[in-house]
Amino acid sequence: MSRGARTELAEKIAGEVTLSDDPGATLKKWRTDFEIAQTDLAAALDVSPSVVSDYESGRRGNPGIGVVQRSVTALLDIDEERGGQHIRQYTRVLSAGFDSEVVLDLREYPTNIPLDRYYETIEATELVRGNRDTLAGHTVIDSIEAIRRLSSDEFYNLYGESTNRALVFTNVTRGESPLVALRVVKPTPHAVVLHGIETDDVWEYATDLARIDGFSLAVTDIELDALLDGHRSLP
Repeated sequence: MSRGARTELAEKIAGEVTLSDDPGATLKKWRTDFEIAQTDLAAALDVSPSVVSDYESGRRGNPGIGVVQRSVTALLDIDEERGGQHIRQYTRVLSAGFDSEVVLDLREYPTNIPLDRYYETIEATELVRGNRDTLAGHTVIDSIEAIRRLSSDEFYNLYGESTNRALVFTNVTRGESPLVALRVVKPTPHAVVLHGIETDDVWEYATDLARIDGFSLAVTDIELDALLDGHRSLP
């Protein structure tokens, strides 16, 4: 694991928590995105789980920079001990630098939001419900430009960012290409949205793949500007 990549990610997380209007909820978002239980974080910090819970819920005062630094270090240490999967995913986001004509919008939310709220914001219709009900970010991708411009490594970086997010593919006709591409990336995102088509136009095997890999699948046919405006209105 690159020490420079880890340091850059640690600074990103600490900065996001410190600058958040709700630092405890933002810390919880990162903990859940790293798939670390409160009890495991508490053990690493040598505190009781109730202390972690109190910070995340806001029952305890705003965590100081010392608590934030220790918590971030613990999250990264635990992930490294488990193989570093989430660190690798996030460092790909930081280093990718995708062209704005390929990635139309990319954002990490300060806190997790319910998947149903996300669908309502972009007027999406769900076809399959996956294993998770919340999101911590989104990436909106022009699927045609991605095919034209990206190398195989860049495709992997693009599809393999953070799992706790929605990947939205515009310029799709049936959704076959992005869904097939996702099959080579493990783990998959929490949700995939196909933009610009209606339910009846979706590739016949799309729902089967979503069920097999455990992600939510939805479609929306609102105008592109409205789609982007909806995503940019999210926290």
